[in-house]
Amino acid sequence: MLIREITHKKCIAFIAEQRLARLACAKDNIPYIIPIYYAHEGNRLYVFSMPGKKLDFLRSNPHVCLQIDRYQDKHNWVSVVVDALFHELPDDEQDHAERLHAWSLLQRHFDWWEAGATLLGPHPVRESSPHVFFALDIIEVSGREASEGDPTVPSS
Repeated sequence: MLIREITHKKCIAFIAEQRLARLACAKDNIPYIIPIYYAHEGNRLYVFSMPGKKLDFLRSNPHVCLQIDRYQDKHNWVSVVVDALFHELPDDEQDHAERLHAWSLLQRHFDWWEAGATLLGPHPVRESSPHVFFALDIIEVSGREASEGDPTVPSS
């Protein structure tokens, strides 16, 4: 099995072709990790959520990490780690256009809202929409991939 680092360009291409990531955040030295669906454009990932623990953590500490991977078998996989910065897109005049843009990118997939809209327990009655859109600004990416092969034989 060959394991090698992948280039920044290949990491970004991999991020663009995937939709599911594991988002790691922390508050008061307590880590929290959850799956999210995202849409990618430029240097940003767009995400939809409902209020809850994830948003509490993100609002208190905007530094996050994501893992995006594809596992074919134990000898064939890709894993990319993204360091990013959380930016909420409130439904206000300043962020309205980007919020609509995030929605337009996410809604291209029929199940885009599922991970972010699932609330456990009863839903409280609200006067306004609790839906939250946010962006994750990519700071740094790194990745590795594995494939079958002999690590002692140089690749061409």
